[in-house]
Amino acid sequence: MTSPQRLPTSLTPLDLALDALLQGVEPVAPVELTLVEALSCIAAEMQPLKAYPPRDIAAADGYVFCARDLVGASSYSPFPLSAPPVWVEAGEPMPDGCDCVLDSDSLDLSGPLPQVLAEAIPGQGVRRAGSDIAAGSLVAEAGRCVLPRNLLIARAAGMEHLKVRRPRLGVVNVPGASVTAELIAESARAAGAEVISFTAAGRDAGSIAAALDHSACDLLVIVGGSGVGRTDAAATALAARGKILAHGIALQPGRTAAVGRIGKMPVVVLPGAPDQAVAAWWTLALPVLDRLSGRNCRETVNLPLARKIASQVGVAETVLLERKQDRWITLAAGELSLEAIARAEAWLLVPGGSEGFAAGASVDAYMLRD
Repeated sequence: MTSPQRLPTSLTPLDLALDALLQGVEPVAPVELTLVEALSCIAAEMQPLKAYPPRDIAAADGYVFCARDLVGASSYSPFPLSAPPVWVEAGEPMPDGCDCVLDSDSLDLSGPLPQVLAEAIPGQGVRRAGSDIAAGSLVAEAGRCVLPRNLLIARAAGMEHLKVRRPRLGVVNVPGASVTAELIAESARAAGAEVISFTAAGRDAGSIAAALDHSACDLLVIVGGSGVGRTDAAATALAARGKILAHGIALQPGRTAAVGRIGKMPVVVLPGAPDQAVAAWWTLALPVLDRLSGRNCRETVNLPLARKIASQVGVAETVLLERKQDRWITLAAGELSLEAIARAEAWLLVPGGSEGFAAGASVDAYMLRD
């Protein structure tokens, strides 16, 4: 009969474990990727853009004029033209000396001389130079996630590649944790990482250690086998190939997580259970990934809590939240069901030194949805 899983004999405070893990971690070198590949990556420093459109263009089909020449024109006092008016299609460059576009209803072309029947103002029917993209602006600010609307700017500017930072994240799947490993890999891709997946041949320390030998990455995540039970050997495998900085984190859920290094590469060992894994992923692995990618910050939303959140002092606790009527509603705290994980709009970490938050307290929660 298998004995129940035991926790590590002591727990390292979350902030100390994270500080040790982040020690010496620097942003990876920028790379140039195609626009499709750059989506969801973190922008690196980019060259300022030129103005777009580069010159004034027609915003509508019509006849072009200089507005000051039409002052006083109306159906009661038509302005006669000495030459046929010039027609432009929307998107065509404005001729020199012209600053407005009138539609055909504003002219009378039936007589021997064309006549203008309405005034115009400068810029009427015109898209000014730089009105879509101002000269000196950027496709995306360095440290920010590249979004589809950033690609719109890049394509309009005629760009085919973007300079971004895309860390290589290795995900080692310990047999029995494939569902969780896939969740972590998908979360990492959404965070802008290039994911390389490995599967250990077995749950024993030798098999897991062998998988670690092929993982030359910027960050390594081992999923599964993080406890100290008879079939849990991830920490032993990490110790055989590198160094354990902490095993057993004062985090609920996710107490059996571990952090360490193989050479200079930071390593996070995540529990195989999805709820424990995502809590450790958000609080330990994701900050390292953000440091590697040069990300400036993660989006938070500040709202008051609808109900009190009580927490055990000494253990950081993950809370899942949903927004209703401009308040945060608690979906789950400490123990996170799969349904709560799927429904959550944001998550909140109650620090280990806190007893929780009172009802009505305003808190900053990390967003999980766009």
